[in-house]
Amino acid sequence: MSLLTPRILVIGGSDSGGGAGIQADIKTVTMLGGHAMTAVTAITAQNTLGVDAVMPVPADMVLRQIDAVARDIGVDAVKIGMIGSPETAAAVAERLEEIGQVPIVFDPVMVATSGALLADDATIAAFERLMAAATLVTPNAPELATLTNRVIGDGEQLEAAALALARRMGTMVLAKGGHVPGDTITDLLVAPDGKVRRWEAEPVDTLHSHGTGCTLASAVATDLAMGVPLAEAVERARTFVRLALREAPGLGAGHGPMGHQRLTLDLPLPGRVMLNHITLPASDYEASVAFYRLLGCRQIVASAPRYARFEAPGGMTLSIEVRDPADSPSTTEYFFQCADVDAAVARLIAGGVKFDAMPVDRAYLWRVAETHDPHGNLIRLYETGEIRRYPPWRIE
Repeated sequence: MSLLTPRILVIGGSDSGGGAGIQADIKTVTMLGGHAMTAVTAITAQNTLGVDAVMPVPADMVLRQIDAVARDIGVDAVKIGMIGSPETAAAVAERLEEIGQVPIVFDPVMVATSGALLADDATIAAFERLMAAATLVTPNAPELATLTNRVIGDGEQLEAAALALARRMGTMVLAKGGHVPGDTITDLLVAPDGKVRRWEAEPVDTLHSHGTGCTLASAVATDLAMGVPLAEAVERARTFVRLALREAPGLGAGHGPMGHQRLTLDLPLPGRVMLNHITLPASDYEASVAFYRLLGCRQIVASAPRYARFEAPGGMTLSIEVRDPADSPSTTEYFFQCADVDAAVARLIAGGVKFDAMPVDRAYLWRVAETHDPHGNLIRLYETGEIRRYPPWRIE
């Protein structure tokens, strides 16, 4: 996987409210370590309540934006969102054929979260060439229904429609199940040969979901640019979206923006580790809890009289743990999060590091391995996804 800054070309519409469109794309790419470049296809006047006006950008100007960044900065991946017009769709498809073999993620935007129409019938018809060129197409259920002329009311219909589109276009399809009735959300990554990868999760309870599709597609494109395999890129992108939903700041009177800016310490890249949690010894539970609250940390786990977890400004978490010296020595523990803890441990063992405990799933839903640095400091490597800051027993 490349250690260079990935260059992501975003082709899409501008959202004056900052929740979706290229504004969400730029925030996502930046938070995940990439450099975002844009070719604006349309200018919208919108806020959390809806879209007031749309002005498409002429196709020639869209191409000039693409050409300007491609010839100077270069492109490692492309994310396409709102396309603006059928003329722009055709022109962009032709130009992307000249850029070369880079991953292309196409989010076939048709309707805003507020319900506003962002693509007419002629533009939707022009999506065919873009979908055929894409590495991945990411429709939600209503978009997939339109693209396949099918009714989608349950998971089986979602999968059948995704497979039909994947086979017709010869590309991978990520069918997003957020609009399908049910207690859980099921997303499907479907290949033209019929192979399916599934993800299921309970929905995040928030009204502020503006820009989820843009964010997901841009996150996948950024990871693909760094060489992350597609299924892993999708899984990481889903985690990023779910955390951004949980961190939504609650702006506006309608469907507000998500909290991209809060996700600084949550998604280590494959092959790297991220120091984002420390467990400190404590002798007085109540006094320690009061101290860290006074310091400005938010308590997110309470298990008196032994354990508490806090979230510090910036996303770092720390725990205090009261232990009986007879059970284990009182010591500080440094936790490094990994995208794949087993792979990280294997890499370190190959480099001569000895482990006191190999990766094992713990009751608190982290998969943890244990070693010591040359000075003897206790180092734990772990893998957990969104559970670090949002465990099932999180308190508010």
